[in-house]
Amino acid sequence: MMITLNINTKTYNIDIDPDTPLLWVLRDTIGLVGTKYGCGVAQCGACTVHLDGEAVRSCVTRVSRAAGKKIVTIEGLAEKNDHPLQKAWLELDVSQCGYCQAGQIMSAAVLLRENKNPTDQDINDAMAGNICRCGTYLRIRDAIHLAAEFQRKETSAK
Repeated sequence: MMITLNINTKTYNIDIDPDTPLLWVLRDTIGLVGTKYGCGVAQCGACTVHLDGEAVRSCVTRVSRAAGKKIVTIEGLAEKNDHPLQKAWLELDVSQCGYCQAGQIMSAAVLLRENKNPTDQDINDAMAGNICRCGTYLRIRDAIHLAAEFQRKETSAK
């Protein structure tokens, strides 16, 4: 079945089984490997992408659900990898192994879009479904606070 996808502002026409998980289309068909396979059952968050602005687990999202919607992966979050979250992640040296970080950033991006000044509890609640095997949760939370600060400064400079 031919399915049309809008991924990171590009259109792709893909002949694929509509039940195929979006994750495999992104990685194996399109070649966008920033989105990671972690658990395959929507429990770890490594595969998080945006579907019409909502953070979804691409490992359990059928490609047919994504047809005609705007899909954003970590590669499309910012053209020059300069999203406030990406800058904060680098500044605070958040990553250890880095495997979960794309999913962490994609979940955090939705949080910061909806809440410009999150508390620790807001961050903990929003990020609860993202697992980091290395345990960098405190650095992740600090980076989200820093990214929120970056965003507030960008907004006030405009």
